[in-house]
Amino acid sequence: MIVRRIGFILSVCLWITLAGCSHSKSLTSPPTPSSTEKPAVEREFRAAWVATVANINWPSKPGLSTEAQQQEAIALLDFLKQHHFNAVIFQVRPQADALYQSELEPWSYFLTGEQGKAPAPYYDPLAFWVEAAHDRGLELHVWLNPYRAHHVSGKEISEKSIVKTNPELVVKLKDGYYWMDPAQKGTQDRTTAVVMDLVKRYDIDGVHFDDYFYPYPSYNNNEDFPDDVSWTAYKNSGGLLSRGDWRRESVNQLIQRLYTSIKAEKPHVKFGLSPFGIWRPGYPSSIEGFDQYNVLYADARLWLNKGWVDYFSPQLYWTINKIPQSFPVLLGWWSEENTKHRHLWPGISVSRDSSLNAVNETVNQIMISRGMTPESKGVVHWSISSITKNPKLAEAVLNGPYKKNALVPASPWLDNKAPEMPDASITVKDDIVQINWTPKEENDVFHWVVYYQYGSQWSYEILNRKERSLEVNRNKTIGNTNTPLTKIIVTAVDRTGNESKGKEVTL
Repeated sequence: MIVRRIGFILSVCLWITLAGCSHSKSLTSPPTPSSTEKPAVEREFRAAWVATVANINWPSKPGLSTEAQQQEAIALLDFLKQHHFNAVIFQVRPQADALYQSELEPWSYFLTGEQGKAPAPYYDPLAFWVEAAHDRGLELHVWLNPYRAHHVSGKEISEKSIVKTNPELVVKLKDGYYWMDPAQKGTQDRTTAVVMDLVKRYDIDGVHFDDYFYPYPSYNNNEDFPDDVSWTAYKNSGGLLSRGDWRRESVNQLIQRLYTSIKAEKPHVKFGLSPFGIWRPGYPSSIEGFDQYNVLYADARLWLNKGWVDYFSPQLYWTINKIPQSFPVLLGWWSEENTKHRHLWPGISVSRDSSLNAVNETVNQIMISRGMTPESKGVVHWSISSITKNPKLAEAVLNGPYKKNALVPASPWLDNKAPEMPDASITVKDDIVQINWTPKEENDVFHWVVYYQYGSQWSYEILNRKERSLEVNRNKTIGNTNTPLTKIIVTAVDRTGNESKGKEVTL
């Protein structure tokens, strides 16, 4: 299986080399439907990370007015909608703090410039982001750091910080960071409580962790993580695991606990993980580099093998032809490990400039991902500014692989029951046909898809949950022929991507 997949990779890479910037057609373009069949709507996860730590993406600096924060948020979300993205991964807990109203953790320094200080005039940023994202047809996934207690860019440590309120859970690292001890039950309880508070109170679509589990060695001057107190307590209690296995098991317990807890509360809320892109050097054999299993104590392969995730986004931040860390070779390996058939949507980050090579690299990685995971296409872009601040890349993506809008791929292990078919009708005035629809069960709809046909040519539009009508022309010029509208079909799509049967409207 690996041999066949690598053969595919090599043929794709050769095609890319010969084709140059060939991003006008998907590797997995569906066949053209017959004149009597409606087309299958495009399915692909198109997401971008929005980082709040150190004000990387939003807000642009601490202490902006409420109005300025909201304007910046709307600009980012409008950009994603206009460029045919369908999801945003929004960081709400950068350092045991909150960019939302919380009784568990203080307001974030990165929001107001003072930890514990609420926005003024008051608003709840996460509630604002969720509603604005959904109004634009975007899923919103909350992104949390499970263990980071204080970031060096977070300025002074306030009395409301976990560093001060729960010092028994926290250790200080040599580079100025503070980290919660993952092996402490109090740490696991705290992170679980924060996640479940978000799941219960907000209409989110996903919960997301990145690659920060045990910290990178550079944070502690390349010395071992200072958990002697909890390690000694474990040994004194009769613990038999090695120190590495004990650390990994602590993280494993949290991941499994969170997946189970989220599903018990709201089954449609996805749990996504974005670990470092290499599990261990030598997996597969050509891969060299950092060993997350033995340094971050993150057994990411286990989590994927066990199905403790709904989507998996390994950070494959390398180019196609970088042999020791090749993007398609690593994607192929992770795909082989995806035994539970969860969504595999790699994180990509290669566009640091607007050169043709850099733009092509991003587009080609999207295309390779499509070809290697055709059953569930998608990538996550690090970060949103890599596109918003790179007009050439934004144009290439919009005019290339993201030219048509797409729905997020369905998650049948969460829910495989389609919503009810909507009611639909039309009104005609002059050359305009207004298509109208109403849901049978409004709470079970997240998108609408309207398919329409001129002669033998089909098109579709994806609309958000609140929209109830669409205007199309009664006639369309195709070639030199004035072609009438011949067919209209409306479907409903639920939170997990299930599409209803189509309601055909009589013209």
